[in-house]
Amino acid sequence: MTSLRTLTRPADRQQGSDVGDATTRYLLYGLLPGWFVPGLADWVMHRRTRIEDTSGTKESLIHALMMTEVGIPIALTLRYEINPLLLTVQLGGAAVHEATALWDVRTAVHSEREVKPIEQHIHSFLESLPFAALTSLMCLHSDQVKSLLRGGRSDPSAWRLVRRGRPLSRGYLAGIAAGIGACVLLPYGEELLRCRRAARTRGKPTQDKTPDP
Repeated sequence: MTSLRTLTRPADRQQGSDVGDATTRYLLYGLLPGWFVPGLADWVMHRRTRIEDTSGTKESLIHALMMTEVGIPIALTLRYEINPLLLTVQLGGAAVHEATALWDVRTAVHSEREVKPIEQHIHSFLESLPFAALTSLMCLHSDQVKSLLRGGRSDPSAWRLVRRGRPLSRGYLAGIAAGIGACVLLPYGEELLRCRRAARTRGKPTQDKTPDP
């Protein structure tokens, strides 16, 4: 029986390679940097609804947890080859991130912080983007998805981190690091400090300012 690979013409294989390259560029230069935009917009909404006076430090720490849940898989993906181990980390991070997102909204609502429709719409982007990135990677590396489903038995390197054969440029990694610092670490660090400061202010005992007779 003639295999599909034999029937595939060189032009078709070239077209598949072009699609793969375009998808990779989309992930690196479109989706990942674009992720900063809804993240920064979400911080703006937290500030407008005065998170420090409602859900406070608890919700801010949940935000830090969510960023860690997606940040670790992203950092590993930028440095290492896609294999069953890294796919498992990515899938686990996406699943845990979704559960934490539900906890985040529940915390905000129970604290009476108003989660406005526009903030809910921003959340829809923040929740869907990890799955968009992950499914795109799985399409690009379907062979590794098959290896994962088989338990990685045929590949001795399936369950260890393998450095990229073609590392990303230092300029690109520096740009992503700068974007994370400016659009994630600085604003959400400011949010946490603001919440902690408000909590300390509320915890100070009120002094009797009535003048002595």
